[in-house]
Amino acid sequence: MSSLHKSRIADFQDVLKEPSIALEKLRELSFSGIPCEGGLRCLCWKILLNYLPLERASWTSILAKQRELYAQFLREMIIQPGIAKANMGVSREDVTFEDHPLNPNPDSRWNTYFKDNEVLLQIDKDVRRLCPDISFFQRATEYPCLLILDPQNEFETLRKRVEQTTLKSQTVARNRSGVTNMSSPHKNSAPSSLNEYEVLPNGCEAHWEVVERILFIYAKLNPGIAYVQGMNEIVGPLYYTFATDPNSEWKEHAEADTFFCFTNLMAEIRDNFIKSLDDSQCGITYKMEKVYSTLKEKDVELYLKLQEQNIKPQFFAFRWLTLLLSQEFLLPDVIRIWDSLFADDNRFDFLLLVCCAMLMLIREQLLEGDFTVNMRLLQDYPITDVCQILQKAKELQDSK
Repeated sequence: MSSLHKSRIADFQDVLKEPSIALEKLRELSFSGIPCEGGLRCLCWKILLNYLPLERASWTSILAKQRELYAQFLREMIIQPGIAKANMGVSREDVTFEDHPLNPNPDSRWNTYFKDNEVLLQIDKDVRRLCPDISFFQRATEYPCLLILDPQNEFETLRKRVEQTTLKSQTVARNRSGVTNMSSPHKNSAPSSLNEYEVLPNGCEAHWEVVERILFIYAKLNPGIAYVQGMNEIVGPLYYTFATDPNSEWKEHAEADTFFCFTNLMAEIRDNFIKSLDDSQCGITYKMEKVYSTLKEKDVELYLKLQEQNIKPQFFAFRWLTLLLSQEFLLPDVIRIWDSLFADDNRFDFLLLVCCAMLMLIREQLLEGDFTVNMRLLQDYPITDVCQILQKAKELQDSK
């Protein structure tokens, strides 16, 4: 470890040990990248995403409260209607017409269960192929959810619920703006069959199952948006970062902490996933056009070339912006980009500059290429040095 890196670690530790965190100082440090040693990144992200307050003294009580709240969500939402345990505070009632599976009432618990299955099937299909270039999400977690996997209770896992349902997944596919493929061409494809995955022993669960649970609970608590394809790519890097925390006390609660950080992050970017808002000033169309207007200001020659070839920002920037570049780079590079995004005061304005920088860094290839070549460049971005991209984006920001 270089002396410079040791010095950066010490700078972070000095800021984080203060009774009241100096947010501006933390943002300034984090913008240039957060060291992973000692769980620094995990802690910084929780502060930058407004999960932890700036006052250290309140951390213990707030974490305990939020983690218990998440446990309550598990009790209420990861159950099959009509099945519960007395020791969980819920007893089985005699089956009445109101609770019969064939009851046509849209407000019946069974009807809710069947509707939830439709959302769950889409989530399940997406999380099973999460980050296929690494094996992490297919491996067993060290901290399976004992509340659900405890053999003393009768809760079913979401995986079993998916395996038992007879709904066809193609009837529930939900996507954004007609885009049929949200994954990058250079990403490896994951196994498509449920049986192609290694079966874990009873009492174990894979990391992708934890992510599935987080997304399902989010969908239940946010019925206005529920689940839209691509949210799995947002929660994945968050969960990976927290679930690999070297501090076991934090790692044990990665699921709950990820849920609340994901919820806070989605509060800022959820408009990207709501089709009815696309053409509003907070919608994704406006943001894509903003990328091009910034490019026109900074490099008019390149802008005119893309216009001449009728290469619209929807062809590439939709995925870049909606998924926070999580599909354009390998996971460690995505995490580094997110350090800067989370640290910036106007973090999603900075994302627009990052996208503009990505275009300008391949300007020579774009100026020389035809439509087909350029579309391939934009949909399978060639530069892997994210620090170069972030530096260019910072130059664009400073030149404003």
